[in-house]
Amino acid sequence: MTALIRYQSALLLRSQRWLAPFLVYAAFAAVGIRPGDPVLDSLGYAVAGLVPVTAWVVRICLVQEPPAARAVTATAAGRTRAHLATILTGALAALLVGVVTVLAVTTMADRRGLTPPAAGMAGLVAAAVCVLTGTTVGALTTRPLIQARGWSLAALLLGSLLALVTAGSPARTTLTALTTAARTTPATAPHPWPAFLLALTLTTASVTLACRATAWRP
Repeated sequence: MTALIRYQSALLLRSQRWLAPFLVYAAFAAVGIRPGDPVLDSLGYAVAGLVPVTAWVVRICLVQEPPAARAVTATAAGRTRAHLATILTGALAALLVGVVTVLAVTTMADRRGLTPPAAGMAGLVAAAVCVLTGTTVGALTTRPLIQARGWSLAALLLGSLLALVTAGSPARTTLTALTTAARTTPATAPHPWPAFLLALTLTTASVTLACRATAWRP
């Protein structure tokens, strides 16, 4: 699995397709986050953007490999393992960007009595939830479940939006916890572990479905 992830990571880096989602995310963060803003509000804004960005990067990873090369990889490693490694590559890339963003926000924002470890841990848990949610959206809105490019993009955008606004969604629950905690006095750092566990469960189920679907629709 490690070799497959390295292979997919090399493809992603060489293709430079990662530039578009991460530059859009950087612009999104630069516009909405300013030094001295309340840390929990800033973290909520920052991690919210990880949902569509993660879905976008996962989709890029799933379509970047030429069909002939994908067939060779699937023959050598198995379709399920190859597909799983591709999804993990996109998710890990987005998670890395999320961790860097959380650390930067925690450093420059107004923590309002929160210690750096408390604020950072709250941000990292929230980032993990949003990355998992974005991974779910990305895995379900591209090959092998949705082959047509136009429908895939439309489903990705709609899925990302619903993940952020639907009641009960792990991402929305986490963002609500951050914004609510930001308005308490003194501020308290939330750790939405139930939302994390739900996001992990949903991601595991969706990725399993996508990987098994490669057996009948590569």
